[in-house]
Amino acid sequence: MTIRKIAEILKAEVILEADTLDFEIESVCSSDLMSDLLHFSTKNRSLLITGLTNAQVIRTADIADIKAIVFVLDKRPDKDTIAIAREKKITLLVSPLSRFTACGRLYSEGLRSCVDENR
Repeated sequence: MTIRKIAEILKAEVILEADTLDFEIESVCSSDLMSDLLHFSTKNRSLLITGLTNAQVIRTADIADIKAIVFVLDKRPDKDTIAIAREKKITLLVSPLSRFTACGRLYSEGLRSCVDENR
């Protein structure tokens, strides 16, 4: 599913288009604990849904090879955090939805977790 379609589903505003909104996302991670994100392996076409807006989110997403981040509950990162995302080429979106609702909507549209849940 493209980032453009994800933005539509989540009623999200694109605040930084790092590459293209037509980039295909294959899986979704949702966490406010960055240690969880690092613990689980992510695919290289993953999206992060979080309520955290600090620079550490961008740095962790970069390490985990996350290509886009959706900030929920209309939370917005500051200009320094956006600058780091621009440097790391990570697309940023802001959605008015909760994490729970955002994940549910994307799941119902066919996206699955970045975590292998079939262990």
